[in-house]
Amino acid sequence: MLSRASALPPLWSGEGSLILASTSASRFALLKAVGLEPEVVAPRVDERTLERRHFEDGGSVEGLASVLARGKALAVSAMRPDAYCLGADQTLAVDGRVMHKSHDLVEAAKSLSALAGKTHRLVSAFCVARRSKALVVGHDHADLRMRPLDPETISRYLSRAGVAVLSCVGAYRVEGLGAHLFDRVDGEHAVILGLPMLKLLAWLRHESLISL
Repeated sequence: MLSRASALPPLWSGEGSLILASTSASRFALLKAVGLEPEVVAPRVDERTLERRHFEDGGSVEGLASVLARGKALAVSAMRPDAYCLGADQTLAVDGRVMHKSHDLVEAAKSLSALAGKTHRLVSAFCVARRSKALVVGHDHADLRMRPLDPETISRYLSRAGVAVLSCVGAYRVEGLGAHLFDRVDGEHAVILGLPMLKLLAWLRHESLISL
């Protein structure tokens, strides 16, 4: 006899499959947690070129994540036109400038020193594209205040966190050891992890792409 749960129809009800145009394990985990398990396809985009063009055209710091998310979604949509391709990106801004991932632990220490004692903003954006057309672009933000950190504290943190911080802008994971670095966090948890989940789900429901 089938259980009630196993008899339910799939949550995703789009005519084409759902593809995550990102190799982020955090974003995949967020989608899986809400009942969506997309195929993953790495987008082939030059993010720094898109960033440079965005600012040359007078684009804002807060608008950059949306540009990058759109670029990723369209890149994968060109390869898989019938699928719904979900691109996503996140930027970190402090003192009016964008901070990138660190190349090594020396750079990570410098990044943490620049963030210490300040409030910085994470902007997470998403774009869903199909048949090389962006159907929606959305974003949200979170503000995080890092506590004052002296060089010794930064060194102890990096010794424990290790090279894993190099995969994170700002050199921290607030859902892990990075939580020790903060005094205050304002914003949706999923936004901090890199995906404006509530806005994405609202759009998917509006478009009848999910059945919940």
